[in-house]
Amino acid sequence: MLQRMSIDFDLEDGVALVTINRPDRLNAMDAEHYGLLSDAWIRIRDDRAIRAAVITGAGEKSFSVGADLKSFIGQAPDLAEFMLSQKGQLLNRGLEVWKPIIAAVNGYCLGGGMTLLLATDLRFAAPHASFALSEVKRGVFPGNGGTQRILQQLPYPIAMELLLTGDPIDAETAARWGLINRIVPAGELVDTAMAAARRIARNAPLAVQSAKELAIRSRDLGLADGLRMEQAMLRLLQTSEDVQEGTRAFAEKRAPEFKGR
Repeated sequence: MLQRMSIDFDLEDGVALVTINRPDRLNAMDAEHYGLLSDAWIRIRDDRAIRAAVITGAGEKSFSVGADLKSFIGQAPDLAEFMLSQKGQLLNRGLEVWKPIIAAVNGYCLGGGMTLLLATDLRFAAPHASFALSEVKRGVFPGNGGTQRILQQLPYPIAMELLLTGDPIDAETAARWGLINRIVPAGELVDTAMAAARRIARNAPLAVQSAKELAIRSRDLGLADGLRMEQAMLRLLQTSEDVQEGTRAFAEKRAPEFKGR
């Protein structure tokens, strides 16, 4: 099932493929496109048929360069709009999506594209991909989680160099620092990401989502609280049909058929 719009949404075998389809603008996003992307994330969160998702950009040049600055110049929201903190939520700005998200970075990953990347779980990149938190070169700083996640994911001096200089790094450097999982030939990029998503989608969905949520929440919890939360989540999963199916499949030496129940 394929919906053709500025944010393309393709769903097959439990995996959603979201494509930022604005290659003439290097997949930059104005308010309309951010709204469409928000709708896509909400659908991924809420649709039980979706077990994992891949995000990429159209064309061969760019994953996304973030906000389309021309469309936002001189259009700061009024204070009433500012107070609507739950409006138009994004993956990298407060929306909780426990289904795994995989990035297929096919070129420039700059500004808001980079903050989006920081909110994904697995990341594959083409050899020509480049990465930067470039906002300081434009008079602002990387919002939507840019200043919050970069120090969680990279060593302090490396994160601060990216944050404060705005200078780009290439794919090899990103892989060396652990920003991405690995570099993939450009022609195999989306297929590689989709294959990883399908492997995840074959696992028990409630267990996968629980594992992601626990891992992410551990950043804000003490160890004792995190361990207790693990116990509680495991106790809940022990009552699921999927646990029974996994046990039967193991005993019968066959692949399990998980239902997410």
